Amino acid sequence: MHGYGTRRSDSGGDRSMARLSTAAWPFLAAVAAALLCSVDAVIVEGLQVGFYNQTCPSAEEAVRDVVTSEIGLDRTIAAGIIRIFFHDCFVTGCDASILLDETPSGDVPEKESSANGFTLHGLRTLDVAKSTVESMCPRTVSCADILAFAARDAAVAAGIPFYDVAAGRMDGLRSNMDDLPGNMPTPSHQVPRMSELFVKRGLSQEDLVVLSGAHSIGGAHCFMFSNRIYGFSQGADIDPALEPAFAEKLRKVCPPRKDGDDPEQSPKVSFDGRTSEKLDNVYYSELLASRGLMTSDDALIKDPETKTTVDLFAGDNAVWQEKFAAAMQKLGAVDVLVGEGKGQIRKQCRLVNKPSKQSKPTSTRQSMPALRPKRKKPRLGLGNFIPGFHGFF
Repeated sequence: MHGYGTRRSDSGGDRSMARLSTAAWPFLAAVAAALLCSVDAVIVEGLQVGFYNQTCPSAEEAVRDVVTSEIGLDRTIAAGIIRIFFHDCFVTGCDASILLDETPSGDVPEKESSANGFTLHGLRTLDVAKSTVESMCPRTVSCADILAFAARDAAVAAGIPFYDVAAGRMDGLRSNMDDLPGNMPTPSHQVPRMSELFVKRGLSQEDLVVLSGAHSIGGAHCFMFSNRIYGFSQGADIDPALEPAFAEKLRKVCPPRKDGDDPEQSPKVSFDGRTSEKLDNVYYSELLASRGLMTSDDALIKDPETKTTVDLFAGDNAVWQEKFAAAMQKLGAVDVLVGEGKGQIRKQCRLVNKPSKQSKPTSTRQSMPALRPKRKKPRLGLGNFIPGFHGFF
């Protein structure tokens, strides 16, 4: 989910949640209707649907209320939260490591990578959800589970039928931006490389095509795809795989890149210009019409194996939506930390809990690292962005 849902980062502290406007009520009614539909849950060993039924029975409802209220005021948050979920799970597993502002090791955290940084959108919503649940049930519900619930609720708000989310994840203690390069699909990747990375995370090539459909909502900054509309090759300034009228439209929005351009000021374009606020199969129809924004989007129709799946989804929205829900459940089980000593339940999602004098040290790969001086955060200009590396979603 390359750049979708991106806009200026909301990495500041909590603020009071805004009151829901009257205009948002039709939107909430649509969400309520979606909750009446469901798809079969994927039962994952170690995780459990209804995990908090005894310890914090209103946790999921509280997260849903926050997410739907925030999306009612700003529809772009739906894409942003799903993107954060993917970027968290795909690197070191679904451990909320992407939410950390700093770590005991002093490593620069994942959120400062050029794949994340200012493009993360929805962090404040997750802070509000965590503080709400924490006020109800202190030290009970992990940030990793709150993120999984919120991603589901964001998908439902955007039109996906309701699906269960198994819970029981613990929060990780480490986060390092150096874990991303080489482990995250990028906008310039072709199908073989993307499939390789998905299989490495326990996901399939079909999951790749299914989850790429999240590009039905949100958008990407021009610098993420400008290589397709300016200086594409020696023989063609524009990628010939793009529909000419679509390419010209993009060039009107996106000027040629210049040295010293501020990436935060780069214009944005919707992945799906027809139904940009609805999670549906129009994305696949747009691909078949040569209107895929990223190189990796277009790659799905060039590869014969994935094109067959694109054709299927373009013709059946219900099938894609059901498979999207199942793929999100599967993604949410990637390298989860489950059980005592595997991690912790953070009090704040941005910070690892400080060890108390009475606490016993953990004895797993998530043991608290030794403190060392913090590395300086990189200053992100366009020159700091790894070529083609801006995160898959």
